[in-house]
Amino acid sequence: MTAIPVALEPYRDEHLVAAIESTGGEIAGLDEARVLVWIGTPDDFPELGDHIEWVALKSAGIEDFFDAGLPDDRRIWTNASGFYAENVAEHALALLLAGLRQINTAVVRHWDKERIDTSVRSLHGSTVAIVGAGGIGASLAPRLKACGARVIAVNRSGRDVPGADEVRRASELDGLWGATDHVVLAAPATAETRHLINAETLAALPDHAWIVNVARGPLVDEAALYRALADGVIAGAALDVTDPEPPAEDNPLWSLPNVIITPHVANPASGLTREFAPWLAENLRRFAAGEDLLARVTPDRNY
Repeated sequence: MTAIPVALEPYRDEHLVAAIESTGGEIAGLDEARVLVWIGTPDDFPELGDHIEWVALKSAGIEDFFDAGLPDDRRIWTNASGFYAENVAEHALALLLAGLRQINTAVVRHWDKERIDTSVRSLHGSTVAIVGAGGIGASLAPRLKACGARVIAVNRSGRDVPGADEVRRASELDGLWGATDHVVLAAPATAETRHLINAETLAALPDHAWIVNVARGPLVDEAALYRALADGVIAGAALDVTDPEPPAEDNPLWSLPNVIITPHVANPASGLTREFAPWLAENLRRFAAGEDLLARVTPDRNY
């Protein structure tokens, strides 16, 4: 079988080179390639000829590529949706537990037993809504269930999510906020999800609620979130993503004791290509066999 020529740009990565060669592919220049694996940003994305049949992007969130007008209908495009779900689900659970068990407060205030003791909450017996329950939701739901939580999964289609006790469509969000104790955001950043968490939705949540965002910063109206946290409208927020990133040094969220901010490390950039490599290898196998590719995106979906 003839090896499939694959361009790996804009730089070589040992994990991805190994993945390409393990499937019988060969590293080639962009002019000779049938496949482009792009591990850079949209800013320096190259002009593509029709000989490129498939573009593989290493990120799950590719709104910047859509903003730049890059995905087209002349070739196949894939992202990494679902490829990093285990990492992100683990981090989401850690953030939620850290907030509920007041680990963040103990780190700062040490043996402040009276304050910490009265603020500790249990995940067991609570209801957690996962908004944007795709691959991350499918990985997170059983983890939450193992901690004794009830899980409501929210997605666009209402399709089943393994491990969820209930599934709702995104169109039913208005009735969700009062029916849950805590919210994990795992949805893509689109025009429809911008400021999904705002003053109105925050007011509809119970005052013991924690919000965890492992998706994209623009899903949360941070000014409204600050006011809700400062006024005790909700109990806390744990953010692995912000808008912008990083937050400004004078961002008032830094000053709040009921906020946890991690530097976008739910899926660490330092290990990204290592995690991406086996999925790339599987898609290259599928491409060679003429099978459907994983994580295929279309220009009309924006993610």
